[in-house]
Amino acid sequence: EMLGNFSFGDYFKKEAIAYAWRFVRDVLRLDPERIVVTVFGGEGALQPDEEAERLWKQTAGLEPERIVRCGKADNFWQMGETGPCGPSSEIHYYLGDGPVDPRTFHEGQRPDGTGWFELWNLVFMQFDRQPDGTLQALPAPSIDTGAGLERLCVVRQGVLSNYDTDLLRPLVERTAEIAGRPYRGGDDPDSVSMRVVADHARMAAFTIAEGIFPDRDGRAYVLRRVMRRAVRHGHQLGIGEPFLHEVVDRVVDVMGEVYPELVERRDLLRDVTRQEEERFRRTLDRGLQLIASFQGWRREGERRVLPGETAFQLYDTYGFPLDLQQVIGREQGFDVDEAGFEAAMAQARQRSAGSKVGEAAVQGVYRAALERIGEPVEFVGYETERDHCEIVALLRDGRLVERLQAGERGEVVTRRTPFYAESGGQVGDRGHIETMTARFEVEDTQRPVEGLVVHRGVLHKGALEVGETADLVVDSGLRAATRRNHSATHLLHWALRQVLGAQALQKGSLVAPDRLRFDYAASRPMTAEEIARVEDLVNEAVLANTPIATEVLPLQEAKARGAIGIFEENYGETVRMVRIGPSLELCGGTHALRTGDIGCFRIVSESGLAAGVRRIEASTGMNTLRRARRFEQEVRAAAALLKASPEQLGERLERLLAEHKDLRRRYERLQKQLAEGGGRDLTREARTVGSLRVLGAVVDVDEPKALRQLADKLRQQLAPAVVLLGARKEDGKALLVCAVSKEATDRVRAGDIVRRAAERVGGGGGGRADFAQAGGPRGEDVAAA
Repeated sequence: EMLGNFSFGDYFKKEAIAYAWRFVRDVLRLDPERIVVTVFGGEGALQPDEEAERLWKQTAGLEPERIVRCGKADNFWQMGETGPCGPSSEIHYYLGDGPVDPRTFHEGQRPDGTGWFELWNLVFMQFDRQPDGTLQALPAPSIDTGAGLERLCVVRQGVLSNYDTDLLRPLVERTAEIAGRPYRGGDDPDSVSMRVVADHARMAAFTIAEGIFPDRDGRAYVLRRVMRRAVRHGHQLGIGEPFLHEVVDRVVDVMGEVYPELVERRDLLRDVTRQEEERFRRTLDRGLQLIASFQGWRREGERRVLPGETAFQLYDTYGFPLDLQQVIGREQGFDVDEAGFEAAMAQARQRSAGSKVGEAAVQGVYRAALERIGEPVEFVGYETERDHCEIVALLRDGRLVERLQAGERGEVVTRRTPFYAESGGQVGDRGHIETMTARFEVEDTQRPVEGLVVHRGVLHKGALEVGETADLVVDSGLRAATRRNHSATHLLHWALRQVLGAQALQKGSLVAPDRLRFDYAASRPMTAEEIARVEDLVNEAVLANTPIATEVLPLQEAKARGAIGIFEENYGETVRMVRIGPSLELCGGTHALRTGDIGCFRIVSESGLAAGVRRIEASTGMNTLRRARRFEQEVRAAAALLKASPEQLGERLERLLAEHKDLRRRYERLQKQLAEGGGRDLTREARTVGSLRVLGAVVDVDEPKALRQLADKLRQQLAPAVVLLGARKEDGKALLVCAVSKEATDRVRAGDIVRRAAERVGGGGGGRADFAQAGGPRGEDVAAA
């Protein structure tokens, strides 16, 4: 996260340098002796920034060896070939142990593996570059600075990596916990994967909260690739179940106080993340199956090679990325013909003639299936939920086949179908297809290309062959529940516009047997009164029990009659118009026969989705009754825990929360007392060793922050001193903190002391020469440490 300050003609170089130095020295309290700054040293016709160099000497009192001149690549900023530009000045901090030698910055040395760390870049925009390359002075010189929040946390918290700060370490630790593996840091492969997951989970949480969802192009595709890379690293960690949503949930815990939209959209973040991971894991499983059954390996010496055209088919047809194929190849001992993959990709681009290649590419096997049929599949599901017709195509593993055997997964295509293919927000139907000897369970119905409907599922018994006739039977219970929810969605849309105004237009929806989801345009959350009013309007229309009528007519006539539709969609010249009570909309989905079929309607949740878009989740029919029963059971269980009746629950909770608040205040007061020694004068326990005061003590402080503050305070009181404090945490683990006065670090190093002490508690740790901390599992040995 980038922090910065700006000035447009108000203050310039002198003030910017003074503000930066005051912030670094007085606010962050960083050691000035560990700081080096860089300035522009000139290049070509560009003159050195001697003014900045002089200001650093005057303002900060920096010695010449700690002001380093650098070239244009490092210390000259420009917006582009033309426009605002100017020199810059960077602040660098030394993370290593021991005395700081500014000469190591010049030489680029990293003697202890840590070295110099850039904190802040001050850009002095003072020129306007002309098309001919000349620089003209800006009439109002400006300031643009950038400091990394994570980098500031690194130096303030005494750690060596962004991932060890309290911004990212909780996400790394959550990943380690899920994986059941320790986080060791450094170049350890497991630790690298944990850091990838942590970083990508944070990116996913913030991106989804902004209303961007993983998809096939643009920034949505970037999000998808980032999320799938995180899942891939989870796979490398041995995590076999969906997990990314749990790390995203931890992002909300860590950052939700500062970014309340994360808390408001927590359920959405979990839902979108889990669904995307489940989709990708199905892709991963399918790809692994295809690789396992592949017979066309090439040989290059002792190595098997997956041909490039096969790798491209895995990518193009199944969405199986090349880098993931390569990871699996390293695990299973084969190589991927990358050059052949790129050649197949180039050929596909030529064939597409402008259409996008990759996950968004049209799957050629479905085109071939449609060509075999010769005409679009006819949908007869408005009139019936059963049909008897010919099987015209079968697909397995992305190929057209003539036969499916028992136990095989595949796709069945018939000339007609009563199964509704997913579209317009309504999920695909489920059910079964059977002959005298075979039964195929339909798990989903899709329309992969226009005019083609495929029934996806598994053949449980017998065999199916192209040319056979079969009975197609929709699961009527699921269809009925979906129809209730779809009809309720139309009434909800109408009611929202009555309560919130005509601007509350549909932005998206999902209609399934168990729930309905409706996204609509809005600039604020609904009040409780508005939610109740919308529910009342919908239920009044339900109780009226009017017939639901459909009509097929020209698009312009439907618009003239006042029908509402998402007119950004590509409707044909003829449309299907549905009247549900007071609602009149364009819709191709299936609906109930009368409004009374919907049953009781309840709004389950109303939340923010993106800027200007809100989401409603609701239930109908028996789903509403089941939810009400679950809610009543939860209320009664909660009341029983509090030894109260359900009617007394609110009063009892208020009393309990007040008690909790009081206890929290008392706890924080006691923690503060403990951090100050708890009435025990620890300075009296210090010994004198040579010219130093030395204190080693076990204290009753459970909070790491409080222990660090106490060690720092004692170091100041006893200076010059060496202080080592230990505590046993509530979970039984040991915590150690060592603080050494700066004037003693040439003789005694906190990092060395704390590492040796940590051996006594079975752990490890480290830090700077003047301040370090460690921990271990054996809290009972803290006194020995």
